[in-house]
Amino acid sequence: MTKDFAYSDHVGQDATMTKAFPFSAIVGQDAMKTAMILTAIEPRLGGVLVFGDRGTGKSTAVRALAALLPPIEAVRGCPVNAPSLAQSPDWAELTEEVLISRPTPVVDLPLGVTEDRVTGALDIERALVQGEKAFQPGLLAQANRGYLYIDEVNLLEDHIVDLLLDVAQSGENVVERDGLSIRHAARFVLVGSGNPEEGELRPQLLDRFGLSVEVRSPQDIEERIEVVRRRDAYETDGPAFMATWAAEEARVRDAILAARDILGQVETTTETLRDCARLCVTLGADGLRGELTLLRAGRALAAYEGADALGRDHLRRVAPLALSHRLRRDPLDEAGSVSRVERAVAEVLK
Repeated sequence: MTKDFAYSDHVGQDATMTKAFPFSAIVGQDAMKTAMILTAIEPRLGGVLVFGDRGTGKSTAVRALAALLPPIEAVRGCPVNAPSLAQSPDWAELTEEVLISRPTPVVDLPLGVTEDRVTGALDIERALVQGEKAFQPGLLAQANRGYLYIDEVNLLEDHIVDLLLDVAQSGENVVERDGLSIRHAARFVLVGSGNPEEGELRPQLLDRFGLSVEVRSPQDIEERIEVVRRRDAYETDGPAFMATWAAEEARVRDAILAARDILGQVETTTETLRDCARLCVTLGADGLRGELTLLRAGRALAAYEGADALGRDHLRRVAPLALSHRLRRDPLDEAGSVSRVERAVAEVLK
């Protein structure tokens, strides 16, 4: 094997050692938690967009779910967390297959990030000092087999969001510049969050996120008290709080793993596909992404609940997550997008 460039390991692996807040201990926000679980079961859903108030547990939920999942087995020193030496990219120049266990990666993508930082680029310092072409992996390499989290996604430059969505869909990062020709696996769940008061995403980008959720601060006094009580207990005596929720965390983890195993066996009838199509036509959703996402999300929910077949009840429950962000604006209809989806569901899935 001959190469005219090397691999420069200037990008550290994301290895958060602190215990994340238990996923099952998050109070309320059921729609957000369901969306996160569905993406853990079916990565092809295309990620989650979470819009809502600050301090509603958006980033907590991402890290909590990643911590809930079993550790991944990866080749030691592999910049893309490959599960075997054969799947490690040639440019990494690894020769020994030594597997190590590490947490599911969660990588934060900061505002103002450059394209080079995201995709990886030529290591300029090494090129100037040593005269070698060395590839410096980016955030997409770190996020492979994990989660890429973007806070304030609506403030990120559109071309960066477009790039991330393209890679998330293809599962591969391609870098063709500065004399480099690099490809590597980049399969991750993209989670974007933001406050709609600070700007909205273009409809073209909205449509390419698989699921969307609107979260709000709880208005019920008792619910707010419970949020504060649990957070305080977690920060005061973390080990004891984690032990309290260990059994429920194990139950959710086992259900996710079992759902992954049976996902391909969940029966989908022609009548169910017809329901998906009728819902999307009734709502005026453009293209076929709506039907595909609705189908995949419904099937993931069915698998999570141990059902043998995808039914109308599953479609009813995932329809707001899969379709509410795909609706055209209707100036004559003041109802919110979730309400419009629920209305269509009631009409189509009687």
